Amino acid sequence: VQLQASGGGLVQAGDSLRLSCAASGRTFSSYRMGWVRQARGKEREFVAAIWNLASTYYSDSVKGRFTISRDNAKNTVYLQMNSLKPEDSAIYYCAADPPPYAGLWSMIYDYWGQGTLVTVSS
Repeated sequence: VQLQASGGGLVQAGDSLRLSCAASGRTFSSYRMGWVRQARGKEREFVAAIWNLASTYYSDSVKGRFTISRDNAKNTVYLQMNSLKPEDSAIYYCAADPPPYAGLWSMIYDYWGQGTLVTVSS
């Protein structure tokens, strides 16, 4: 499985961005897909995950502001990010975990994309 993340950029606090992650592979719909971020000088942090068609889980830091979704026909997972804050600045990675899942909100994934940079200015 290959993952290609896109959609990052430089925005101001309060703005929105939508990240996309295109996946190869025929069994995408069965994968748990997630977004993980890493800010400069910090450890990777779980952001959001989606499994089945629409079961989702979010970190407390993004709950209510970010929405993860997927389009299985396009083999793509999205992360809609609203009300962005400077502390959301990070490289965002998409990741895929085939069943049986490592854990619904685990950061253990079999496949990782290359990351897309999000910078939020104050």
